[in-house]
Amino acid sequence: MKIYKKLIPILLAGALFSCTSGGKQEMELLQVSENGRYLATADGKPFFWLGDTGWLLFNKLNRAEADQYLEDRKGKGFNVVQAMVLHTVPSVNVYGDSSIVNQDISKPLVTEGSNPEVDAEYDYWDHIDYIIDKAAQKGIYMALVPVWGTPVKEGKVSVEQARIYARFLAERWKDRKNIIWLNGGDIKGSDSIAVWQEIGRTIKEVDPQHLMTFHPRGRTASSDWFHDAAWLDFNMVQSGHRRYDQDTSANEDKHYGEDNWRFMEADWNRSPVKPTIDGEPSYEGIPQGLHDINEPRWTAADVRRYGYWSVFAGAFGYTYGQNSVMQMHAETDTTTAYGSTELWVEALDAPGAKQMQYLKKLMLSRDNYFGRIPDQSLVAENGERYSRLMATRTDDYAFVYTYNGQEIKVNMGKIKGQEVKASWFNPRTGETTKIGVVENRGVQTFRPEGAPEDGNDWVLILDSL
Repeated sequence: MKIYKKLIPILLAGALFSCTSGGKQEMELLQVSENGRYLATADGKPFFWLGDTGWLLFNKLNRAEADQYLEDRKGKGFNVVQAMVLHTVPSVNVYGDSSIVNQDISKPLVTEGSNPEVDAEYDYWDHIDYIIDKAAQKGIYMALVPVWGTPVKEGKVSVEQARIYARFLAERWKDRKNIIWLNGGDIKGSDSIAVWQEIGRTIKEVDPQHLMTFHPRGRTASSDWFHDAAWLDFNMVQSGHRRYDQDTSANEDKHYGEDNWRFMEADWNRSPVKPTIDGEPSYEGIPQGLHDINEPRWTAADVRRYGYWSVFAGAFGYTYGQNSVMQMHAETDTTTAYGSTELWVEALDAPGAKQMQYLKKLMLSRDNYFGRIPDQSLVAENGERYSRLMATRTDDYAFVYTYNGQEIKVNMGKIKGQEVKASWFNPRTGETTKIGVVENRGVQTFRPEGAPEDGNDWVLILDSL
């Protein structure tokens, strides 16, 4: 069937398609918690962000494949998918349909008189609508990057074009509840800052009900440039893909290496208070350092470490990534990025992807979700790098994470009660094993199962009695 294309005026297109939901959405809007530290649903329930980087979802998957991907992520506990609306300028989807006219993002190419039930798969924007709505049916929020940083840095997007395009996006999707805005896209805020400010301001003006952040370059944080921006509701960090010895950050104060918890600690102490998250740590299956495919690959143990370190340091959630999945590596690809050898359908079952749900379940397993704080004073003796112990607590419980199974010495008395119930939580299986009841005073030593070695990670749980 031949589809005739026509550029529809931006405001008309927004009005036309913002109401084409493809089915009733039952999801709650997200909001920042009252204390400014975490996210909550509109009815006040805790929302622990467990994200997946499906960056090229809109470009490379057809409807059936998108359904398969979203269903898999739903089954593994993911509730957020991060994806690019425009990876390149222009972007083309799997059906060969282009996103814009003449490489001008202020001129989205939409289908006049489109019938979403019949013709949607041929239209770039209707295809995204379909995936957003399918995600909503599965309880998944879509964290949308309006335009990736590279074409903006290359000068392909002016401030005026950004304003018109941002208004189009906001009008189109403002009525869908499962939207989160990820301004930026793997870029420093200082690169083309006027464009990022314009996108942020314009979307917020049209669509004030959806949360927004900025996805920064590796080893930087949105708070480096936009913490005080009215459009930025929460901070996002890209702790990056480098080992300790590969960290050559220009900012000497931020040679954090793999210590992504340092970003969380810095954001936690900023004023005004805003939530923070590591939105891109090292991906499972990607080369250490990213660009040399002969380097060792990051493993499930590494992504667990990044997850527990950042969340225990105060993050409101965690974004997981897998090398083949993030680029949707398919059989039809003639080239791949970062040494990907697996197809995305096979990489869906990477060990780390199955294990991250246990972090989410642990953090939602206790009451007073919004009262949790990072508290390193729980740790009587600590180490550096992989021997770093991370601790978090409320008045009623405490969690302490060890990546390499070393003994944990705890300064007791930080939570309520003369005695506490102690348990071990296994991040690899999600299983909890009782230790027993111990006195809540002095320094207590806890030794996890197994020999001390990297990847033998455990969480010590202390519950008030």
